[in-house]
Amino acid sequence: MFFNDIHTRIRFVVLVVIIAICLIIGKVFYIQVFSYNKLAKITEDLWSRKMTINAPRGDIVDRNGNILATSIVTTTIYVVPNQIKDKEKVSSDIANILGCSYDDVYKYVSKKSSMEIIRKGMDLPSEVADKIDKLGYDGVYLVVDSKRYYPYGEELAHIIGFVGSDNQGLSGLELTYDEYLKGINGELKYYSDGKGNKLEIPDSYVAPTKGMTLKLTLDIELVKAVSNELNNAMDKYNANAALGIVMRPKTGEILAMGSLPSFKPDEYQNYSSEIINRNLPIFMTFEPGSTFKIITLASTIEEGTVDLFKDTFTDTGAITIDGATLHCWKHGGHGTQTYLEVVENSCNLGVNTGTHTNLKNML
Repeated sequence: MFFNDIHTRIRFVVLVVIIAICLIIGKVFYIQVFSYNKLAKITEDLWSRKMTINAPRGDIVDRNGNILATSIVTTTIYVVPNQIKDKEKVSSDIANILGCSYDDVYKYVSKKSSMEIIRKGMDLPSEVADKIDKLGYDGVYLVVDSKRYYPYGEELAHIIGFVGSDNQGLSGLELTYDEYLKGINGELKYYSDGKGNKLEIPDSYVAPTKGMTLKLTLDIELVKAVSNELNNAMDKYNANAALGIVMRPKTGEILAMGSLPSFKPDEYQNYSSEIINRNLPIFMTFEPGSTFKIITLASTIEEGTVDLFKDTFTDTGAITIDGATLHCWKHGGHGTQTYLEVVENSCNLGVNTGTHTNLKNML
C-alpha cells in the first residue's frame, strides 16, 4: 500500500539519491582531507624512480690535521632504457667518450628495466662527465658520486683500512667507525609512467650529507719515519715481516704504527687475507724479554726488598726456584755482583731472584 502511491515512491527515490550523493561527497571529502597525504605518497611512489647518491665519507686526519683518508668527487652514469629513443647512437657516442666497446654500453641501454648503471661509467673524472653531459640525451643521467682516496697508501693501510665499492667500511678504522664516517646518502628522483616514459614533473634532488671527521693521535711524519726504517730492516735482513710502534708513555697515545708486509687499500682485492687482515703490532704476540727486567727490578726497589748498591747476588749460571731451573745467558754466570751490576749485566738469575723474594714478602 505504501509504495502504491506515486508521490511516495518519488520521495523514496529522491531520498536514496540524496543519501548516495551525501555518501559520495563524504567519501571524496575523506579522501581529499584525511587520506590525501597517504594516497599522494602511494601515487608518487608509483611514478617516481630514485637514484641513490652516496654520501662522501668523513675525512680521517692525524693529530695535526693532515688528511690520511678523504673522498674525492666522481660521477656515475645512470640510464633509463625506455627514455632513450636512438639506442644505437647513444651507445656509440657514450662508448667513444668512455673509451670502451659499443657492446659494453649497448647491453645496458637496451635492457628491459627501469634503470641501469653503466659499469664502465662509474667513478668518472669531471672532464669525461662534462663531455657526456653536453650530449643532452634523454634517459642518460649523471649523478655526482664519491670515491675513497688514501694519500699515504701502504704506510697506513692496516690502520686506516679500506672501503668496498658501496663506500662501506670493510677493515681497520673505516670499519670500526663506519657509523660516524659514512654520512647520509642523498637521492635524485625523476618521474615516469608504467612504460618508463618521463613525465612532465620536475626532478627532485636531495643532497647527501658528508660523514664526520675522525681525528687520530698519529703523527704522519713519525709514521713515515717508522715506515722507512721498517722497509730498510726488511731489505737488510731479508725478513718475512716487520712491525713498529711509537707511543707517548705518559698518555698512552699511539703516535706511529707500522706493519709489513702491507698493501694498497684501493686495490685490496689483489692481496691475500693474511696480508690485509693482520696488523702485526696488534695481531702478533711479542715477548718483552730483557726489557721487562727493569719493571721487575723496579718492583723490588719500590717494596724495599733490595738495595741496589749494598745487596749482592752470586750468579753461578743456574738456579732452581719452586722446582723450575733458570739459566743465565752467560755460561758459568757473572759471579758475585751488586744488584746495580745485575741490571748492567742483564743477569736473568739476579732479577728473577729479586722478584721472587719480593713476591714472597708481599704474600
